Amino acid sequence: MILQNPPDGPLPLPRRLELPVIEPTTESAEQIAALQREIRRLARERDAVVLAHNYQRPEVQDAADFVGDSLGLSRQAAQTPASVIVFAGVHFMAETAAILSPGKRVLLPDLRAGCSLAATITPEDVRRWKGEFPGYIAVGYVNTTAEVKAELDYCCTSGNVLDVIDAIPADKGILFLPDFFLGAHARRMRPDRRIEVWMGECHVHRGIRAETLNAARVRHPEADVLVHPECGCAGQLIYEMGQGDVEPEGLHITSTEGMIRAATENAAPKFIVATETGIMHRMRQMAPTKQFIAADPEAVCAYMKAITITGVRDSLTLDQHHITVPPEIAARARGAIDRMVALGR
Repeated sequence: MILQNPPDGPLPLPRRLELPVIEPTTESAEQIAALQREIRRLARERDAVVLAHNYQRPEVQDAADFVGDSLGLSRQAAQTPASVIVFAGVHFMAETAAILSPGKRVLLPDLRAGCSLAATITPEDVRRWKGEFPGYIAVGYVNTTAEVKAELDYCCTSGNVLDVIDAIPADKGILFLPDFFLGAHARRMRPDRRIEVWMGECHVHRGIRAETLNAARVRHPEADVLVHPECGCAGQLIYEMGQGDVEPEGLHITSTEGMIRAATENAAPKFIVATETGIMHRMRQMAPTKQFIAADPEAVCAYMKAITITGVRDSLTLDQHHITVPPEIAARARGAIDRMVALGR
């Protein structure tokens, strides 16, 4: 059965994670500029590269050598000649960098930077699930721990999930984990494939509801709409489009990098953005003449925002916090990650 809508009520709560308090940026513009200069100097001295995810604080993005999504930053981590990688993202991203670059030192500026989605599944869960579906190919969103990746056949991101599915022989069933909404999106886009979907979620994207987005469309009828497939509203919107209840013109279900491309390539002067609000900083830099409106201004990831500009500086100065993956776990996880990184080259 193809799932058309997300289930009513909450999905399983993340395990073992406490939501950090988002500390406001208190530095002045002059102090931020000085910290960014110091970070660049320290990076040169330490032969370091600073990678920042699209959801990071604006001042952290501006201090980075590269800003992007999980896939783009994974490729940068694999290719960089630098001996030190400072990863302004969340823990699983730093783990992925450590797996791809075992000879490099990977630093995470704040250990509170976890991921509610990654916490919804354990390696024991994956092994048990695979036992229920022998012969199926296990595909995991990159938002998973290294221990979970070690149980997978492929990793993927929201940007290449369909490429990964298409690379798997058509007669093979697929176990998709851990994000329910992205998995349900893949099922809708590939209805001929046998895809079982894990019931996990990102607490931020889950909270972006169709009614909130539709209200923003009423306020800004001239705007194109960009929706991340992890969002709780994505499945409902696709279903309503199929029913003829939602106007599909100007509505795009796409990854974060797809959103960046749409902002620069689409002629629309205004965009409603349904994902974590941090991405709008990069959008405004890439398309300064256009207007970007958060579908839900409260869609802010406290785990991403745990990293501050001073934290990035201190990570370089104090050599903290060093992220490592046990060699046996890294060796098993590497195959799934390599297959993800290689697709589309």
